Amino acid sequence: MKCIVLAAGYATRLYPLTENFPKPLLKVADKPILNWILDTVGDRVTEIIIVSNHKFVDHFNNWSKEQKYAASITIVDDGSTDNEHRLGAVKDIQFALDKCEESIKDEEGYLVVAGDNVIDFQLSDFIEFALNKGTSCITCHEENELKKQQKTAIITIDDSCKITSYEEKPKEPKGNLAVPPFYFYFGRDIKRIQEAIADGCGFDAPGSYAAWLSHKTPMYAWKMVKHDGSEGHRFDIGDLESYKKVQETFQ
Repeated sequence: MKCIVLAAGYATRLYPLTENFPKPLLKVADKPILNWILDTVGDRVTEIIIVSNHKFVDHFNNWSKEQKYAASITIVDDGSTDNEHRLGAVKDIQFALDKCEESIKDEEGYLVVAGDNVIDFQLSDFIEFALNKGTSCITCHEENELKKQQKTAIITIDDSCKITSYEEKPKEPKGNLAVPPFYFYFGRDIKRIQEAIADGCGFDAPGSYAAWLSHKTPMYAWKMVKHDGSEGHRFDIGDLESYKKVQETFQ
């Protein structure tokens, strides 16, 4: 099983911290943000593929030399050099596949995550959920503020956690389950990215592909939860203020 980490953004809202340094490698409680993610993926993941841009690739290469994960780490450079010319998250997934795969096996599992979030739950639990369902899956959590609902993807699910609707930034949300950037795809689904783009799927946000796919094949949603049964949280670091709050929380 592979884990694709999307880390090719430029985080312009975090300048000057990220003007010459990648956001995923900023530290929270003396640990890079990226490690907060990778420490939770579990031992089913045998290869970690990190997609960087050209500007920051050396930082990731240097970081990788210090890691001791059981899974191998591959750093790929998508060639972009500034925010205006970035490929976009969905195209970066395809780029990682093209660089690292001779062929995609239908039953191979791919955990796809954004590398700039801190989490307090285990992505290994999400992987087990997806394997048990036997379909590509997404994560979700409750979001009850309308303004926040309108800025993210919102889904509805049935009693079996099967997705019944999936909308990006809805003006009138049908539900209150928001979708963070953590996805599980089987090979048979992840290899449809080119089809999705040709069909008009957006490629800047990673969730665009999951939304497109949910209308083509059954998908399920895992509610983020900790081992003790309490709600899991994802801490999005979008600007200097949110970065400060996350640092305070985890200190």
